[in-house]
Amino acid sequence: MSKRCLTILGATGSIGLSTLDVVRRHPDRFSVYALTAGTRADELAVLCREFRPSVAVMASHDAAERLERLLEDVPETRVLSGEAGLCEVASAEQADTVMAAIVGAAGLAPTLAAVRAGKRVLLANKEALVMSGRLFMEAVAESGAELLPIDSEHNAIFQCLPPEHIRDPRAAGVTRILLTASGGPFREHTAAQLQDVSPAEACKHPNWSMGQKISVDSATLMNKGLELIEACWLFNTTPEKIEVHVHPESIIHSMVEYADGSVLAQLGSPDMRTPIANGLAWPERIDAGVAPLDLFAIGRFHFEKPDLQRFPCLALAAEAFETGGTAPAVLNAANEVAVDAFLKGRLRFADIPVIIERTMAATAVVPADSFDTIFSRDAEARRHAREQIALLTV
Repeated sequence: MSKRCLTILGATGSIGLSTLDVVRRHPDRFSVYALTAGTRADELAVLCREFRPSVAVMASHDAAERLERLLEDVPETRVLSGEAGLCEVASAEQADTVMAAIVGAAGLAPTLAAVRAGKRVLLANKEALVMSGRLFMEAVAESGAELLPIDSEHNAIFQCLPPEHIRDPRAAGVTRILLTASGGPFREHTAAQLQDVSPAEACKHPNWSMGQKISVDSATLMNKGLELIEACWLFNTTPEKIEVHVHPESIIHSMVEYADGSVLAQLGSPDMRTPIANGLAWPERIDAGVAPLDLFAIGRFHFEKPDLQRFPCLALAAEAFETGGTAPAVLNAANEVAVDAFLKGRLRFADIPVIIERTMAATAVVPADSFDTIFSRDAEARRHAREQIALLTV
């Protein structure tokens, strides 16, 4: 058994740390070539001392300089910075597997670099597919990269499909994909109550331990909207063939319905180490450190339809996919700006979908015929979103 050598993009985030926990349990199977982080130089230094990567990358030059000082006595680790450094370690020949766990649009360029280099790409950065779905999947096909989904829902669908029909589920008799959602912390809030929720409340997910941005996305159901778009590209389907089910227990991670009436589901505790271990070792199964599922303790499963009146972000995402072109990139950019403003106390929670809708209306949709076009529309959408936030907060 040969070792897999990893580059982990976003090592200090929740996915990155969970990945390293699985790696830690299997030193005979995995080694680490490179670790990257945004601004958390102190945290990355601790990880570098443990895993001794050949390269460490920080998003900014200043953060990289701090990391270099912290690692003066770890000469085997070379420190790089910026997007160029991220793309270098994502495509380096020394690594055969790349965990793509940088949050948001910032993850697209290095994830694409890993794809173009033909790596096994463990995709936890859904924004890469949301922004550039067709171009991204074409790059996967052209390079022969191995794309494995790590989001718990997409990994569940992946596990419920025959491996030879991942990109053509209809050929396997699939009639629908049932995408589950926890409903977030405000599932039972009224529209009036949603007006005044705080960032701290939005980041308290009832089931999952996640970063701030994805926690807020879960609370607005935008996370499920982004996952809807991601599922369409991963499994070559359309929103009409995907049904979102709010499942508060977060035990059934998603389901696949077949023509004969069978519904296959993947169940597990709400712990990201399960899909991470699945991607790292696929097609084998390895211990992920996850506690066994106790169905007797859970007792019952509940399901609800999502309320699109209180949580319109899900509908906005479906609309963006149907519009096509650069619309999903605009949706994503507007959401990132709005969530950031909310977390900084400059925008009410209930105004997040308002900013997204207004930004989508203000930003012209053009064919997504190149990555330059996508990045250009992303920048324009961010500018429009900031303008709309200023109008709401004056």
